[in-house]
Parts: sequence; C-alpha cells; structure tokens
Amino acid sequence: MHQCTQSEKNIESLLMLPSVFFAGPNHMMMEVWNPLGVVGVITAFNFPCAVLGWNACIALVCGNCVVWKGAPTTPLITIAMTKIVASVFEKNNLPSAIFTAFCGGAEIGQAIALDTRIPLVSFTGSTKVGQMVQQQVSARFGKCLLELSGNNAIIVMDDADIPLAVRSVLFAAVGTAGQRCTTCRRLLLHESIYQTFLDQLVEVYKQVRIGDPMEKGTLLGPLHTTASKESFLKGIQNIRSQGGKILLGGSAIESEGNFVQPTIVEISPAAPVVREELFGPVLYAMKFQTLKEAIEINNSVPQGLSSSIFTRKPDAIFKWIGPHGSDCGIVNVNIPTNGAEIGGAFGGEKATGGGREAGSDSWKQYMRRATCTINYGSELPLAQGINFG
Repeated sequence: MHQCTQSEKNIESLLMLPSVFFAGPNHMMMEVWNPLGVVGVITAFNFPCAVLGWNACIALVCGNCVVWKGAPTTPLITIAMTKIVASVFEKNNLPSAIFTAFCGGAEIGQAIALDTRIPLVSFTGSTKVGQMVQQQVSARFGKCLLELSGNNAIIVMDDADIPLAVRSVLFAAVGTAGQRCTTCRRLLLHESIYQTFLDQLVEVYKQVRIGDPMEKGTLLGPLHTTASKESFLKGIQNIRSQGGKILLGGSAIESEGNFVQPTIVEISPAAPVVREELFGPVLYAMKFQTLKEAIEINNSVPQGLSSSIFTRKPDAIFKWIGPHGSDCGIVNVNIPTNGAEIGGAFGGEKATGGGREAGSDSWKQYMRRATCTINYGSELPLAQGINFG
C-alpha cells in the first residue's frame, strides 16, 4: 500500500480545509471541497503543453485523475508529454494511470464528452466545436470549461505611445503566424493618428523575417497545415469581396511549407468577415473618432477573449476596464492582447465560452462543494420553529 508523504498530507489537509460557520447551539456548519473524480482535457494544436498544464496540474493537485486528448495533428507531443508525466508518477510510487492520454480524432473527444464518469470536460478549440461539446456534456448534467475562439482588438488613442503600440501590434498580430487565440485581429486607430500609425506599422511589417521558426531572428513561421493555408487564401477572397483593401501581403508564399504573407487590411467594422476568426496573420485596420465608438466596435463581435487599449489618460483607462468598457475576459492597458495573462484568470466571454483557466480561484472548478451541518448535541431544533409536541 502506498504511504503518503508529508507533502501529500499537506495537500490533502489544504483541500479538506473547511469554511466553518456557527449554525446554532451544538451545531456546526462547514463547506467541504472534494475532488470531482476524473477530469477530461481536450487541447488544441497551438499550445498543447501549456493548456494541458493549466488544466491537468490543478486537477491533479485537487485530487482528480486526468484523461487527456491532444490535437490529432500533434500526436508526438501527446505521447512525449504522457511519458514525462508517467515517469514522475512512477518515481513517486504512484500509478501512472492517474494521467491517461489518447491520440485520435473527433470520435475520442465525443466519447469524453458523452461519458458520465467524467464530471468536468475542459475543451480548448473553435467556438463551433466547443458548442457541440457543451451541448453533449450539458445533456448529461456534466460541467464544461470552454476556451474558444478569439477576435481580439487593440485600440490606439490619440495620446498613445506610438512606438510602443506599433511594436505591440506587430508582436500580437504576426507572432506565431497569427495562430494564438489571443492574436490581435482588429486594430482600432483614432482618426488623428490613423495614417501615421499605419505608415509606421507597414514599415515594420516589411522587416518581418519569414522562415524556420527554430532559427534566431525569425518572427513568422508557417501555418499549421495545408488546410490552414487554404483557409487563409479563402479568407483573403472574402475580405476583397466585402470591400476590404489589402495594404500589405494577402498572398501565400511559393515555397516548401505552409507560409503566407503577414497581411494588413483596411476594412469597415460592419463587414461580416470581421466578425469571424481567421486563424492566421491577418490584421483588420479601422478608424474611430471617440472612445465610446472604439468600445462599441471592440464589443460588436460575437467573441470576447482579449482586448487592449493604448492611452495615458486615467479616465479612458478606467472606463475601458469598467462596466461600460471592454466586454472581454482579458482587458489590457498599454500591452498587447497576448500580453501578461499567465497566472491570471485566462478566458473570455460570449462565444469564447466563459471558461477560466488559472487565476486565484480556478481550483474550485475541479472540485465539488458540500455544505455540511453537524449536530454534536442531543437536541433537534427545526426550521420555522416547528414543534412536534
């Protein structure tokens, strides 16, 4: 039989630590948090290790087992990570089956969603698939933690630090070839700085080094698959058909691999294509006159993951982060949309799913709460003063 180490006992004590309330003479009420049992984790291709870690580490610390399905296009990472985790368990005389992984397609994800033995399913991916997962899990009264599509905007006010904002937009829109859920996809520029900002941005875009991301100095690597490249080209066609003006890029690169040009587009915020997440290095530039208008544009899309504003004005900052500001789960000031979210509650609203990973109380999602009232006396006081005589 496995003997608990002191650290394991400390963790167990921490998890069982109740909130105690007075509940009348010789009665004590407390809240106890217990593990759910098994947590299902379904991750996407772009951050297969990070998203797994956010979920699995907390789920395991809370006393759960984990069933992980990695993306079908990243099976080697799934296998490698599982071997690393298994080796840690084995060194600590714990069954490696506490953490189980599967490689495969949608049929495995569906099996996890439908399995009543899995009380919580954490899914990271597109809004379309996430909605199906939620329907299947909810139908059996399970819980979902959803991290879905983003359509993130950066607002640049007339008083902004322009060089800082230009660097931030470049990193947020071009980094990882636009294949982050927090990638900047919409750039909202105050009319007084609109052309100046775009001119500077186009110049730094022209300096972007495209190639092998393993080589030092490369900022833009390839898209994930051939299908991703085809989706990019189809998206450019839609942009043109809806009145978008290509300022830079807009084409695939004729070379080995799924490389495309980093692209800047002038387009109306009312264009239907702007409401969709095109998972590539495509940036929509738009003009606004007032902060109120910029916030309305930011909030006008179905998704609500990340958002940023560049300004020095305290009144603009506090309106932006307040109830009449950004409706996103991540609301940044003077950093890009893919900025310092690590450690905070990561996730978004609306079609982004409403889930949160990390953050101060994220552990509660991986546990079930029980309210316990203990009578340690011989009396039985009843509610509403009922007396059986």
